[in-house]
Amino acid sequence: MAKKFKQKQVLPGFGLSMGYTLIYLSLIILIPLAVLFLKASTLSIKEFWDTVTDARVVASYKLTIYTSFIAALINAVFGTLIAWVLVRYEFIGHRIIDAAVDLPFALPTAVAGIALTTIYAPNGWIGHYFAAIGMKVAYTPLGIMIALTFIGLPFVVRSVQPILLDLDHQYEEAAATLGANPVQIFLKIIFPAIFPAILTGFALAFARALGEYGSVVFISGNMPMKTEIVPLLIITKLEQFNYAGAAAIASVMLVFSFILLFLINFWQWRTTKKHRLT
Repeated sequence: MAKKFKQKQVLPGFGLSMGYTLIYLSLIILIPLAVLFLKASTLSIKEFWDTVTDARVVASYKLTIYTSFIAALINAVFGTLIAWVLVRYEFIGHRIIDAAVDLPFALPTAVAGIALTTIYAPNGWIGHYFAAIGMKVAYTPLGIMIALTFIGLPFVVRSVQPILLDLDHQYEEAAATLGANPVQIFLKIIFPAIFPAILTGFALAFARALGEYGSVVFISGNMPMKTEIVPLLIITKLEQFNYAGAAAIASVMLVFSFILLFLINFWQWRTTKKHRLT
């Protein structure tokens, strides 16, 4: 009877790995989030409801969700285009542009906010052109969208780029041989393969925009009922020592973000499964 040798693994086994995983996630994510909900639970049901449905809070919800969605949608389109250019073409300055995509990750968001405000203010380098036609960018929802688009772009590019790199060109060549035009090749061959990655980038950019503060606080103008975002409202509650109220507003946004990410991930899973079957 042949002896069976247990293969030695460099990494620890499932039990130990899962234990470390749960401990790390608990300390970094689960426990802080649990404390957030515990703090919000110190309010009575009526106090909680009155806090999260206040007219000023509801206005900040609408503005934050609307501007975050539009910014993520813009990034989904142009981020995919940038990823396509970086993968499919070689040109002078390729590496510089590829590195520049990650600048929003490295640049402090407050610095980005100040820079964007300076550029898009009515007397700024770009803002004065808009001001000349009677259009205001800074201190409006449009300025918020620009800031959120800036910080969310890398998520889409870096999600789509590796999928395009791994995409087998043989399918495109076969489709072209059978008479498909470039539009048909993109819609039938390329887009179904990269769509789950686009969804992932969109979800990450959307979730990141929902909680953004530093790059928005300067360019938004922070006008209640007009350009006040949820993170700023939470900071305002904290400065007023209303910790329970801040936790209540934050918990609502947290639940919304979790449901959003769950639905998009589920949609991505269904899309990937359908693509594999076909």
